[in-house]
Amino acid sequence: MSSPTSIVRIEDVSKRFVLHKDKSLKERVLNVGRSRRHVDDFWALRDINAEIHAGTTVGLIGANGSGKSTLLKVIGAIIQPTTGSVLRRGRLAALLELGAGFHQDLTGRENVYLNAALLGMSRAETDRHFDAIVDFSGIEEFIDTQVKFYSSGMYVRLAFSVAVHVDPDLLLVDEVLAVGDEPFQRKCMDKIRSFQREGRTIALVSHSADQVGELCDRTLFLRDGRVVVDGPPEEGIRALRQSFESDRREREDAEEADSPTHPRARITQVRLNDAAGTPTSVLRAGEPLRIGVDVDLLERVPGWRLGVSIETPLGQYVYGTSSERQELGLPTGPGVATVEISVPQVRLGSGQYVIRTRAWSPDGETLDLVPQGALFSVELDSALSTGVVDMTASMRVTG
Repeated sequence: MSSPTSIVRIEDVSKRFVLHKDKSLKERVLNVGRSRRHVDDFWALRDINAEIHAGTTVGLIGANGSGKSTLLKVIGAIIQPTTGSVLRRGRLAALLELGAGFHQDLTGRENVYLNAALLGMSRAETDRHFDAIVDFSGIEEFIDTQVKFYSSGMYVRLAFSVAVHVDPDLLLVDEVLAVGDEPFQRKCMDKIRSFQREGRTIALVSHSADQVGELCDRTLFLRDGRVVVDGPPEEGIRALRQSFESDRREREDAEEADSPTHPRARITQVRLNDAAGTPTSVLRAGEPLRIGVDVDLLERVPGWRLGVSIETPLGQYVYGTSSERQELGLPTGPGVATVEISVPQVRLGSGQYVIRTRAWSPDGETLDLVPQGALFSVELDSALSTGVVDMTASMRVTG
């Protein structure tokens, strides 16, 4: 059996940026006569080794500042590595930064030809594809307008349309797709799926775990410029969520150390129980869930409210309710108030979720906020659907 063909081979790649900073007054006094600025080295990437095989879709994931966009730019030859090398095969199309490759004073029409030329297309090829490019972008009315008058969404439409019509062997896509409106995002996703069916190679950066899980064959999870996990999407996403949880705990510890000396109330505990009252962190879709929240009122707080929401680890809002919406009066304190939220059936899709809780006063002042008070996961009995809700849908032939 032959080994898979490599479209990209990344060997020992590191990337250093030089940061120029103004010196503080103290530093200037201690270094009289020297430059007013000092230089720091920032290593955005460190010792990256990876291959991207033909016909695969690879997702680069990680927190902001982890190096994923820098790595995508290195793969696309937008920036050069400080050390190491990147070997590429075939025609490459990159959609990495809003407006990259566009000349502000040229029209959309002129920029189509400029962008296509930068991506390796001849003028004759661009002539053949021009109508399809403009039609896909949906901005025919503005194609002869200077792009400096374009909105960010129009930029993305035209840039993506050019990129996918240059017949690339490798398509690089950064998070810029999030700028477009929802119908165009769906159009782009359909095009990416079409590329996958044609056996093309795609590398993308995305903050959407659902998108990565649905589109990618493999993920590279980066943290502090290093590849921490190189494996299946579920493995990379799990590592990403664990990383977010670790960072959350560190932030909470820091916030607790910096919190006011005399707070009025504190959310001290968030519990998850099943129907029998047993603590749980794993549910089957359709099972009940009880969320218990303890709030320590350190003084009387008449009319305070409590809100609880369910979110994905990446911050996507799924469901929420509050004592105000439920028209539930809460104990005024002082003392510990325990509030229980009962969910008869958890109709969420497979994945991990977090409980966010907030207590606030009648005038809107936040008394306490716990962004991730508890985590739980939902498992489905079958793999009949994807997404953040379980609609228990079925299909049948009616004609």
